[in-house]
Amino acid sequence: MARIFDIVQFIDETGKEMVHRIPERGSGDFRIGSQVIVRDSQAAVFFRDGRALDVFGPGAHTITTANIPYLIDLIGKAFSGDTPFKAEVYFVSLREFIDLKWGTPTPITITDPLLGMARVQARGSYGVQIVDPQLFVNKIVGTRGIYRTSDIQGFFRSMILTKLTDLVGEMGKSVVELSGMTEELTMGVRAKAAEEFAARGVNLTSVYVEYIGPTEETAKAIDERASMGALGDMQAYMQFQAAKAMREAAQQQGGGATGTGVGVGAGMGMGLAMAQMFGQTMQQQQQQPSQPQQPVVRGSSAAPAVPTTAAEIQATLDNLDMRLAAGEISEELYTRLYAKWEKRLQELGG
Repeated sequence: MARIFDIVQFIDETGKEMVHRIPERGSGDFRIGSQVIVRDSQAAVFFRDGRALDVFGPGAHTITTANIPYLIDLIGKAFSGDTPFKAEVYFVSLREFIDLKWGTPTPITITDPLLGMARVQARGSYGVQIVDPQLFVNKIVGTRGIYRTSDIQGFFRSMILTKLTDLVGEMGKSVVELSGMTEELTMGVRAKAAEEFAARGVNLTSVYVEYIGPTEETAKAIDERASMGALGDMQAYMQFQAAKAMREAAQQQGGGATGTGVGVGAGMGMGLAMAQMFGQTMQQQQQQPSQPQQPVVRGSSAAPAVPTTAAEIQATLDNLDMRLAAGEISEELYTRLYAKWEKRLQELGG
């Protein structure tokens, strides 16, 4: 036999529940004359068939057709006081919920004026207060079909993240610049999201962007370009990447450059196209009178300075990569010199 509720009430011992549903599943059977007890900072919303029947504020209330006139249409005009009607009651907390957390579950991809594309992550906190319980239940429960506190908070977080993503895209700033704009982002997100919350009977009392920055992969890309000393010089960056790819491919083979030479050939296959593309540009720049002459590097015939320490030998190997990428030396000379100095470095324990 279905349970008939004669007394309807809810005591939130945790103080953390935004909404509590009675019964937890399905519809309950309520009787005309039943008592509804609503605590301070609560509102009780009777709900049925996607429609809020009435709202009860703090105090003790008796269910009658006067305070829920819609019941006449639900149970018919001829009924006795024992006739139950089916509905759900949502106890809505009207207190302010503060220090609720939000964050990006997955990184946001943005167009970056310096890096081309970048991925950022963000986190922060927010506060809300339900100011119109009937509108809230109609919009959240009736439209969205959610009533658990965890689900409601998840819905609120998604609203904030949507506005943050839109705002970051509109600003057109680099991820490097965004890291120092948390205050501007805080004000912008609150202004954008406040209207969306109000349309659901909720006051967005506060929202804070506590952190926004690059993901680990994007941070590595920034560090790598910064190490080139030319954040805006894409040519230098691509040249460095070509040389790095050649060297890594060469060292992946068992004997490195001292082996059969296959490793070097594989490296050339990966980076030679970029080396040729940038080599011609660099040669043209060297021929211009206004440009300073390139300094003579170690290992060249013009200045036969002999590296002796491990650090100097390593610098010589790096220099060989750059010279090969720029087209200053042939692959044959590169292979011979690289094998010589790599062997010397191994002898020194480098």
